[in-house]
Amino acid sequence: MSNKDLPIGIFDSGIGGLTVLKEIISRLPGEGTIYLGDTARVPYGIRSPETVTRYSFENTRFLFSRGIKLLVIACNTASSVSLEAVRQSVPVPVIGVIEPGARAAAAATRNKKIGVIGTDATVRSNAYPSAIRSIDDTIEVYSLPCPLFVPLVEEGWTEGAVAELTAETYLSDMRGKGIDTLVLGCTHYPLLKNILSQIMGPGVTLIDSAIETAAAIRSALAAHAMLRDTPGGGSREFYVTDSPEKFVRVGERFLGSSISFIQKIELESEV
Repeated sequence: MSNKDLPIGIFDSGIGGLTVLKEIISRLPGEGTIYLGDTARVPYGIRSPETVTRYSFENTRFLFSRGIKLLVIACNTASSVSLEAVRQSVPVPVIGVIEPGARAAAAATRNKKIGVIGTDATVRSNAYPSAIRSIDDTIEVYSLPCPLFVPLVEEGWTEGAVAELTAETYLSDMRGKGIDTLVLGCTHYPLLKNILSQIMGPGVTLIDSAIETAAAIRSALAAHAMLRDTPGGGSREFYVTDSPEKFVRVGERFLGSSISFIQKIELESEV
């Protein structure tokens, strides 16, 4: 098998990274993918940076054991604290979700006021403001943790009174900052786009890091002459570290398609 025919490896703390996988499949349907959801240890957003980094290396080692040509860290928390360490340790391109989202936000803002919503760990890491200001240091960035959005999305409560009230409570202060661009800094949040757009109003552009990440993956593969040119759709493999049943039930809603090959695995710690 040539390097071109090797799959793309993607890992996330659980289910949210499937929004990134969905965009990869949409843009690169011929590419094979291997997705690892570390569902036994989700969420990463409440863990220390050291713990998240250790998890990231364990996930990376598993995906490399399967043979991959590019690695996607589809978790905002892991991208914010471990991307560079992982990138320096592997011989293939590594794409996170922070940089593509930051670039898109910096390009989209007109008044140079950007909001970022994410998990506690992503917000604490300051990764999005740092990435945005490295592009344009005159941009003002306002960050806000919205931890209840993840369980809402996983329960399927992406519409209705509970989701609306939660989003309104979180975002009322953000609305008052006068932002014109809002980064959805968690892979679960795109499923709340309708409500978030409704609350923020038509003058605020929502940045979906999943869409931007898929575009960055395509560019990286093209730059390394690794786009798959074999006819036919790519293979889809899914691995989880806890019971597959909930992953399949919720994941098919995220992905918008069925999950057929899935296997529970145990990750090995480095000795």
